Amino acid sequence: MAVPRPYLKKLGLIAGLLAVVATGCKKDSQETKETAKQPQKDEKKADDTPIAEMSKKQLISTARNKTGAFGTLPDTFPSEDNPITEEKVKLGRMLYYDKRFSKDNSISCNSCHMLDEYGVDRRPTSPGHDDTRGPRNSPTVYNAAGHISQFWDGRAADVEEQAKGPVLNPIEMGMPSKEKVNKQLTQIDGYPKLFKKAFPKQDNPANFDNMAKAIGAFERKLTTPGSDWDKFLKGDDSAMSKEQLKGFLTFRQTGCDTCHTGELVGGSMYQKLGLVKPWPDKEDLGRYEVTEKESDKMKFKVPSLRNVTETAPYYHDGSIESLEKAVRKMAVHQLGKELSDQQVEYIIAYLESLTGEIPSDYIEKPTLPGNQG
Repeated sequence: MAVPRPYLKKLGLIAGLLAVVATGCKKDSQETKETAKQPQKDEKKADDTPIAEMSKKQLISTARNKTGAFGTLPDTFPSEDNPITEEKVKLGRMLYYDKRFSKDNSISCNSCHMLDEYGVDRRPTSPGHDDTRGPRNSPTVYNAAGHISQFWDGRAADVEEQAKGPVLNPIEMGMPSKEKVNKQLTQIDGYPKLFKKAFPKQDNPANFDNMAKAIGAFERKLTTPGSDWDKFLKGDDSAMSKEQLKGFLTFRQTGCDTCHTGELVGGSMYQKLGLVKPWPDKEDLGRYEVTEKESDKMKFKVPSLRNVTETAPYYHDGSIESLEKAVRKMAVHQLGKELSDQQVEYIIAYLESLTGEIPSDYIEKPTLPGNQG
């Protein structure tokens, strides 16, 4: 049946009106979506705000989003090869403080790595038994058991192997041989019994290798938790000041975390000193002494920045006393950047947040065997 023309005209008009309404609704919907995507004019994203202008709330939020490559400091650094026991730790603490394992009874581990001074002696390089000095700075022993290796050039795999080095080094403790150390251990009244308790399954445990294991067990618990940084990582928003938070963001923005990362904020890789701009001082063979690779000259283990504000002077040779100067030089020679005074100030504020607590009870000087105090 044919539809009358007036009705067709009316249907066409209705269809047109519906199309206009639908188009308008679609346009309104698109505009609503676009508006939702755009921040309000009076709002400002934290990422777009200069660090110096961020509120504490913005700083906390932004910092928390950038901590993924870091971690809190553990209470101990265990070893499958050298399980930590109370007996080993007690023996290791004594050996660490005992000067009778140096050539003239004048040097102990604590002489260069002073436990009540954040594990350093605050000298560019340390004097040995005859006051001769080596070419490299004595790094802190705190948290060192968590490093990729020991010594600036990484020549020792762990703290147990490291403990052997200074004892036999002719310009450090100067003992002539392992046999001499073994004899000393058996002749000092009290040590044989202590070694037997620490290594009960061995027939003659008082020896140089077990001495290193005992010292290593003691050092594996030389940690400094309790820093503002650790508290922040554990969720305490009030732990760090605005300046410290700005410092962390500047630290990351500058690129310092390329090498200084992880739970130790370093200590996990090797890097060439003078990566971008050659180091101006006399070249050091660095890791080349271990690998004999030409590319490893002037390459060193990246130090941990834990407690760095307490462990001056800096670098492998202890040549820089000021932390401010150290920060500026690292930016120039490793990253090719000149930092402003404000950036340096912020970064140092962050580094201050990495200072932990010395375990005063754990490091208390013991009474040594053989009536030695």
